[in-house]
Amino acid sequence: MDEMRLDTAEYAYSVGFMCGRLGVSKSGYYNWRSRPNSATARRREGLKTLIRKAFEISDSTYGYRRIHAQLRRWGHAAGPELVRRLMRELRLQPCQPKPKRFSLTQAEVGQVPDLVGRNFTADSPGEKLVGDITYVPAAEGWLYLVTVIDCCTKEVIGYAMDDHYRTPLISRAIHNAARNRKLAKNVIFHSGRGSNYMSAEFAGVLNGLQVRRSAGRTGICFDNAMAESFFGTLKNERVSRVTYLTREAARQDITRYIEFWYNHKRLHSAVGYRPPREVHAEHQKLRIAA
Repeated sequence: MDEMRLDTAEYAYSVGFMCGRLGVSKSGYYNWRSRPNSATARRREGLKTLIRKAFEISDSTYGYRRIHAQLRRWGHAAGPELVRRLMRELRLQPCQPKPKRFSLTQAEVGQVPDLVGRNFTADSPGEKLVGDITYVPAAEGWLYLVTVIDCCTKEVIGYAMDDHYRTPLISRAIHNAARNRKLAKNVIFHSGRGSNYMSAEFAGVLNGLQVRRSAGRTGICFDNAMAESFFGTLKNERVSRVTYLTREAARQDITRYIEFWYNHKRLHSAVGYRPPREVHAEHQKLRIAA
């Protein structure tokens, strides 16, 4: 009880001292403290709650632009600069990508042409695809991931994982893509010039699916930037934040990321901050209506 009286006395003394220095009355100060929050303050607090929710849903990966887009999708108007300020007040910092080291290897001319020319857009799903291989560390060894991405919707429509990166693995990924999505006539599949992608075996697989083969230049990562960008996103947002004990654990976690987050929920800036699967559904509706 004595301590409580002492704290109250110290607080009253502090208030009196502060009011004296500022030239205001103590009654005015207490009146200000008792006022309800203004409409603007209440709106900012409401936005902070929504921002926290969007940030948590994204597993701490969204920056202020995607948070702003998510708020708009929820029907809440707020400028991007306000969102950025509120995120700073909340000390919400998205995970940041590691700096890339771009290769300066000289380009090589091969028999497989580059049919994409760094244009990673398409008018309709199934017209243009890109793919590549990356590796994911696990305690028991590397897990290799092969992807096939649709340039129109930015959706990962096919992928495969195994403890090797030989041609059967990339063949499985393109077969999965053809099974999951209807491919257009003369669809393009663009990749790097790795030996497995350039092999006669893989050429036979593409010919059987009636897919035209395209490849960027050796050592020029920009020529397959869209595939590289997905791997950067995957590793930044998920893989680099987890330690996998087994390849199977890594495979399951990556599958969850692709199927339940990246394709269905993650807002992609290249398609107007919408999820890839939503963009695909819109194109399907347009095709049926036509």
